[in-house]
Amino acid sequence: MAWIYLLIASVFEVAFALGTNATHGFTRLWPSVFTLLTAAAGIFTLSLALRTLDVGVGYTIWTGIGSIGTVVLGSVIYKERITGPKVVAFSAIIAGALVLRLASGG
Repeated sequence: MAWIYLLIASVFEVAFALGTNATHGFTRLWPSVFTLLTAAAGIFTLSLALRTLDVGVGYTIWTGIGSIGTVVLGSVIYKERITGPKVVAFSAIIAGALVLRLASGG
């Protein structure tokens, strides 16, 4: 169940990051409300995952999925470019997350 909580927390992390861009410095009400709610939900579900997972593994995977999801969706929503170096970095993040997952034994 911890891995499901971690996946849910990661979805909230991506929504939080994308929402932060939409707030325009927290000057827009509804994007700001959305961003604050998704941040709280992400931290809450991450805390549920960390009841079982090691904090180093859980946090690293949470931020890794959040980073990759934010860049990919940022390219779709905000038309940001995905370059070769970004793809290399994504690959390293995915490889690191997989190794952490295997090393955790959970």
